[in-house]
Order: sequence, then structure tokens, then C-alpha cells
Amino acid sequence: MAPKKPPCLPSLLLPLLTLLLPQADTRSFIVDRENDRFLLDGAPFRYVSGSLHYFRVPRVLWADRLLKMRMSGLNAVQFYVPWNYHEPEPGVYNFNGSRDLTAFLNEASIADLLVILRPGPYICAEWEMGGLPAWLLQKPEIQLRTSDPDFLAAVDSWFKVLLPKLYPWLYHNGGNIISIQVENEYGSYKACDFTYMRHLAGLFRALLGDRILLFTTDGPEGLKCGSLQGLYTTVDFGPADNMTEIFALLRKYEPHGPLVNSEYYTGWLDYWGQNHSTRSISAVTKGLENMLKLGASVNMYMFHGGTNFGYWNGADEKGRFLPITTSYDYDAPISEAGDPTPKLFALRNVISKFQEIPLGPLPPPSPKMMLGPLTLHLDGYLLSFLDILCPHGPIRSILPMTFEAVKQDHGFMLYRTYLTHTVSEPTQLWVPNNGVHDRAYVMVDGVFQGVLERNMKHQLFLMGKMGAKLDILLENMGRLSFGSNSSDFKGLLEPPVLGQTALTQWLMFPLKVDKLVKWWFPLPLLRSSHAQAPSGPTFYSTTFSILGEGGDTFLFLPGWTKGQVWINGFNLGRYWTRQGPQQTLYVPRPLLFSRGALNKITLLELENVPSEPQIQFLDRPILNSTLHKTYIYSLSADTQSPSEPMELSGH
Repeated sequence: MAPKKPPCLPSLLLPLLTLLLPQADTRSFIVDRENDRFLLDGAPFRYVSGSLHYFRVPRVLWADRLLKMRMSGLNAVQFYVPWNYHEPEPGVYNFNGSRDLTAFLNEASIADLLVILRPGPYICAEWEMGGLPAWLLQKPEIQLRTSDPDFLAAVDSWFKVLLPKLYPWLYHNGGNIISIQVENEYGSYKACDFTYMRHLAGLFRALLGDRILLFTTDGPEGLKCGSLQGLYTTVDFGPADNMTEIFALLRKYEPHGPLVNSEYYTGWLDYWGQNHSTRSISAVTKGLENMLKLGASVNMYMFHGGTNFGYWNGADEKGRFLPITTSYDYDAPISEAGDPTPKLFALRNVISKFQEIPLGPLPPPSPKMMLGPLTLHLDGYLLSFLDILCPHGPIRSILPMTFEAVKQDHGFMLYRTYLTHTVSEPTQLWVPNNGVHDRAYVMVDGVFQGVLERNMKHQLFLMGKMGAKLDILLENMGRLSFGSNSSDFKGLLEPPVLGQTALTQWLMFPLKVDKLVKWWFPLPLLRSSHAQAPSGPTFYSTTFSILGEGGDTFLFLPGWTKGQVWINGFNLGRYWTRQGPQQTLYVPRPLLFSRGALNKITLLELENVPSEPQIQFLDRPILNSTLHKTYIYSLSADTQSPSEPMELSGH
């Protein structure tokens, strides 16, 4: 018999090291139902959390925002995962750059923040289509957020990619994710499809295991259809709501365990054409203190709002179509530019009564910069760039097709036809069944005629000779993001009617405006000179330099009407100066080249250019100038307006 080898030193030490080192197996986050509390690693625990959306903040600023949240006394961060941000086409995934979800989880870990994750598949969040990808609508009959096999197949495919990425970050696996929400405010959706919810719960369990805490969130009126046995039930409400009544209602669905408000509203969202929403410091702090006295766990929505860059804003339907502004400042404790506000310090003071606040001061506000005014120069009419904007040429169809039918998710599409007879008197152009989704800019032989708008402006009067070119530029202003979330198709949903004639034989140009701005417009262009300001969709641009390091700034567009703006090729978002309330666009310092390097700003003005096509960069935002007011910027003016009652619509 061969002699036994003596055990080597490492093998003798291994059991000892196993006992000494903290193990992932000893980590746990569970509900202690007997004592109505959470237990973290066996010890009583309550989270005071805040919402921040990585997709609304440039990656380079994640660490700054998370540190400020931790220094405010929070011990957790809550955030969504927007499916459409990561799967732009079926089977094509993007987790790079500002979409690097695991990098954000790591930044939260560095900031010593636990994570409450809300991966959907539907998230609302005032985000385009509530986070659902628009390509789902390429199957026009699909029933979103139900057990429709087409929808479930797409969801299953997505979660089989996403959830394994999250698995190593679960708390019991050594990560920082303590709980995961299934769906989002499903009780506010018309379907009430428990088969769908059970399917999701089973999918989460199959891919994430049995140890992670899964939960649901609903407003008080949504608990009946939104809660599901086996998922922990939480509720959401704001400072103006009756906390006692709502928590009593929650107890009917979750008799034992900690009380949880998953969305305690610190402010509210803004719609174009309405007042900037604010929520008073005293109301927010009083409500938080009362909940913490009850031992409840609370997540504040939002703690830092951020920005709907590009085309990512969502929309609501409240009697009419209400697109959401580019700014998602939300009157949150940390401003859109990442600065601590008086609301933050007041909330920090409340939190300090219940748990330890990290030592040290909060970082100060970031440096701000003023520049201008700068004069912009005409690059040309949008119609002049069709060959570049639509390099593969138009799509031909007897009837107009939707954005979704031609696989154009965002931005703009041009519809073109030719008049089949002379229209010598002003004749009504309209689209039946409110079929303009969402805003149409109408031109005859290149001359701007006016606007048709969903729910708001249904007709124009036109004249033109036989053979005249009728162009209708359609803008997708953001798909519905809350509640009914019915399939919100974009473009011309019905053939336009001129007089009594339904117009047919359409050319459709899906426009790649961002590619034009990023790749073509940096090249020198022959400038057009016009004695008067042009109207209709037109590109303007200029270059400028910044001496020194510069700082965060706010782009002000006095006299401009409506459009889209890019800085150094980055799509900053929509402006609608004429409509308000938002008058400035937040420009993060990392987007700008400093120390004398040239920066390029490009505007696509959709309607009317001011007689002096100028812009300015300000050192503070203007978020509350509403429709038809005179806009006067003053360095000393208090830009706060009285808050208006806020109707809960969910997130």
C-alpha cells in the first residue's frame, strides 16, 4: 500500500480561513414577519433609500451623485432597468458606456449603498414607452403586459440575458442587491392578468433562486391587481396622502412584516405647457419623519432626477396627450445639475434622528459657467439633406405607414406625396381619428404651412397646384409611459384628407438626424444667407470655445420655438421655448471641451427662428416659465413659482 502523503500547509489552513473570513453564505436579507421588520445578516434593519436612474445621468457623474446620496444619510439606492435602453433591436444588446449596469452596481457598492432593483419588464419612470422596446409594436396586435405569447416570449428572452448578469450581485452572493421588484405598479394597468404576474414571478425564481426577496409596488388603488402571493407587497404615496389609511390598507394584503413605501414623492414630473412642479420642504420632511417613527422602510422618489437626454422622455394620457419635459429635475433633493438643495439638508436632518449619518460635509455645488450670447448660422433646411438623412432612399406605400412598421423607433420621419389636382382655394387638411402621433410640420413645395398636433390642433388650410410636393414631417414626442400603456404607435396612423380626398401614394423617409449631426455637420458647409429668418424645419449651428476649465451650464434659447439640440454630437434633448415651462437645458461639464478647444452646437428648429438667432449659456436653470409669458432672465430673480396640486400618476 502506498504511504499517505502528509497534508500540505495550505490544506491545513483552509478550514481555519473559512471560519475567519466572512462568507457570502452568511449574508442574508429577509422579512421577519413575527416582528414586522427586515433582518440584514440576522440584525434588525430598516432602509432609507433614494431613487436615482443611471440612464438619466452621464456615467462620469455616477460616483458623484451616489456619494452625495450616501452622505445624505441614505443606506440604499433604488433604480429601474429600462429594457429599451439595453435591447435596441431584438437580440441586439448594449451594456456599454452609460449603459454598463454592472459598473453602476459597482459604483453603488463603492458608495456603501445597498440596492433595491426594479428591472421591469415595464418600469414607467416617465421614460419612453415605460421602458418597453418600441420594436414590440412591429407585431401590431401584441397585448403588452399580459400573458400574450408574443409578449412573454420577448420578455423571457430579455430576462434570460439580464437576470444572469444580476445574479452575482445579489446580497447573499456577496453583492449589494437586497431586493428585486417584479413588474411595476401592475395594479394601475387595465389587464389585471394574474397569469402574467405568476409567469414573471416563476421566471425570476428560476433565474435568481429562492433566497432573493421579490416584491411588488402599487398605489393604494392598485394593490388588488398588483399584489401576488409569494411576492412581498409594498405601496407608494406622497406627502399629501393619508399615511394612516394607506398603511392600514396595505396590511390587508401584507398582514405581517415591515411597512414599506417604495415611492415617497419628494417632488413631481413636468409636462410641456404646464407649471413646473414643486413639493414643499416642510411637507416632505414631515411625511418622512412620521413614516420613520412607525419603523417603516422608505424609498424617496426621486432623490436625484437627472435628465431625459435625446428622445427618451415618456408621456401621459390625461384627457389629452402630455409629453414630459427634457428636464427630470423633479424638485428632488439633489438638483438636475447634481447640487445639494435645502430640501436635501432638511431630509438629512430628519434621517439623523433615526440612524447614523456618515461623517464629513457634503460636496459643494459644482462650478457653473455663463457664456454668450452666441449667434447661430443657418446650415440649411432639413429638406435639403434628405439624401444624407435617409441614405437608403424612401419607402413607398399607397397608405402612410407608422414609425414601427418601418422600424423607426425615435425622432423624425418625413412623409411625402404630390397633389393630384390644383387646390386654388384654402382647403382643409386633416387626419381622421386623431391620427397624428404626435406632431406634424406641414410644407407645400418647401414652404412651411403650420402644425398639426395630437389632441390639440386637427386641421390646416392649404393651397397648391397639381403636382405640388406635400411634405409632412412627423415628430415622435415620446410614447405613453404610465397606466394604460396601450400600444402608442407613432407617425401618420390614418391617411391625411385634403378637402374630400384621402391622400395616397406616399414616400416615407425614416430620418437619421443624429448621424447627420455627428458625422456630417462637423464638415465645412456652404452657409446660406437669408434676408429674413426662415421657417419650417431648419438646421442652425455655431462653434465656441471656453477659456479655462469651464463648468456645468444651462443652455437658454430665447425666441426659439421648438426643436432638438446637440452639443459636440451629443443629443441634449428637446427644447420648446414657446411652450415652457422648461426654458433651459442642462449641459453637464463633461460634454464640453475646455481650454480653448472648439465646441459645436447644432439646433434643429422645427417651426420659427427668432430674428436674431442667438443662444446663451446661463449659470442657473429656468424651469418654470409657462406658456405665453414674457421670459426675462435676472441673476437676482427668484425663479420658484407656487406649486400646483399634483395628481398621482405613478412611476
